[in-house]
Order: sequence, then C-alpha cells, then structure tokens
Amino acid sequence: MTQPENLKSILQQVAQGKLNPDTAFNQLKNFSFESIEEFAKIDHHRSLRTGFPEVIWGANKTPEQIIKIFQAMYRKNQEAGLHFPIMATLIEADVFVKLKAVIPDLKYYPQGRIAAIVPDDFTPTKPGLINVITAGTSDIPVADEAAVTAELCGFQVTRLWDVGVAGIHRLLNNLHYLHEADVLIVVAGMEGALPSVVGGLVDCPVIAVPTSVGYGASLNGISALLTMLNSCATGIGVMNIDNGFGAAILAGKMLRTAEKLNSKN
Repeated sequence: MTQPENLKSILQQVAQGKLNPDTAFNQLKNFSFESIEEFAKIDHHRSLRTGFPEVIWGANKTPEQIIKIFQAMYRKNQEAGLHFPIMATLIEADVFVKLKAVIPDLKYYPQGRIAAIVPDDFTPTKPGLINVITAGTSDIPVADEAAVTAELCGFQVTRLWDVGVAGIHRLLNNLHYLHEADVLIVVAGMEGALPSVVGGLVDCPVIAVPTSVGYGASLNGISALLTMLNSCATGIGVMNIDNGFGAAILAGKMLRTAEKLNSKN
C-alpha cells in the first residue's frame, strides 16, 4: 500500500474499534516520510519517536538539494501548524549565500556553520541549563555547533570559551558556570584533558567532545578521543570527533528524560 492508503487504513481501524489509539499512535510515529526526487527521504515523524526533528546534514549535498529539503520541511511544518526551527549543519559561508538567495528567511550562525529557518516567536523555553565549554579558541566552531543546536532545540545555553588546562586558573575562576549547569558539554583538542578535570569538579553529566585540533601526533582528534575514553573521572560520555551536534542532542535527551521523571513524581 502507499503511505496515504496506510494512513487511511489505520484511521479506519481506530474508527471501527479494531485498533486502540495508543497502538495507532505507535504505528504512525514510525510511518511518515517524504521522498524528494531521488536523493532524499525526509523523516517527518522523527520528533515523535526521538523528541527532536530531523536535521539536514549539509556536507556533501549540493545547494540545490539542501534548498529542496528545506522547502519540503518548511511546507510540512506549515501544514501541521508546527513552530520549531528547521536547521542544517556543516553549512559553509559560500553555500549559505546560495541558500539565502532562494530562502530569504534563512539565518546563519557562522561559528557553528548552522543555517536555520527560525520562527519569529521562537524562544528557548525547555527546562534545564546546558553549559558549553572549550579548552581553546580553536575549539569554538565545534562548541558553537553544539550551543546553537541546543538553543534551536529549545534549551537555555551558556558558553565559556578558552579555559583549558594550560592555564587551569581560568577554569577555576569560573567554577560558578560549571555548578549552575544541569549538563556540561566540554570540547577540547590537543590531548583532550579538560573533560576529565571538569568531571572531577561537578555533579552533573559531562559530555566530552574531542576536536581535530592539534599538531601531528594529535592524529586529527584521535589522541583527544582516546584521552576522553580513558578518563579517570566518572560520569563522562564521549562523542565522536568534532560532533558538537550529537553532543547537543544527547544533552537535550538527558534533560527531557529528567523532565519526564519529574512529571511522574
């Protein structure tokens, strides 16, 4: 059956009492996708399953492909009355210029290389505070990808840049930022030691993000990745190299889970 036929069948079964609403919901949340020519299938129901909508991976796509995906997602949001941002990651500045020419409302966050259509009335209102920290200035692009992603997902975010272990007093002079956070995202290249230090100072989850910053023996982030995986501090989860986006989604899921647990009490 086609998608419309499947949808009609599910609704008929609910109307006839053959399918209860909860079962129908579980079927529908794994149901809807939209084919865009031959190059993409947009997962419109991802937010129902995972809590967060699909995000466009911008690297290795042509501007024309990205535009068509943006337009399809925006149209679906309008039809459904949804008011959350539609975003794309890893968008270089020259690509954004081409996107903006076709999508005038598109916003650009150059440090994090994120492009997004953001509703005028959108404000971060979800409970919980995410603090994003970098060891050095060179780690900011990855960290800002995490920060902007978290903000566009509706969370409050603070930023603390350039407080690495080479000058540990910079971190120690800002301990209040660490202690105010509900989840910490710590981004570091070189030897990747900062998450271990932070993990020994706080009682909240720490998400470590290694970056491909450093001289040759840093191996494009592998040295930082291994340091973070081998941390002696507990309560640290480690993302893939340069994956600020993934860190933000994980932090958001932690806060959503905490909210669900609180609602049960």
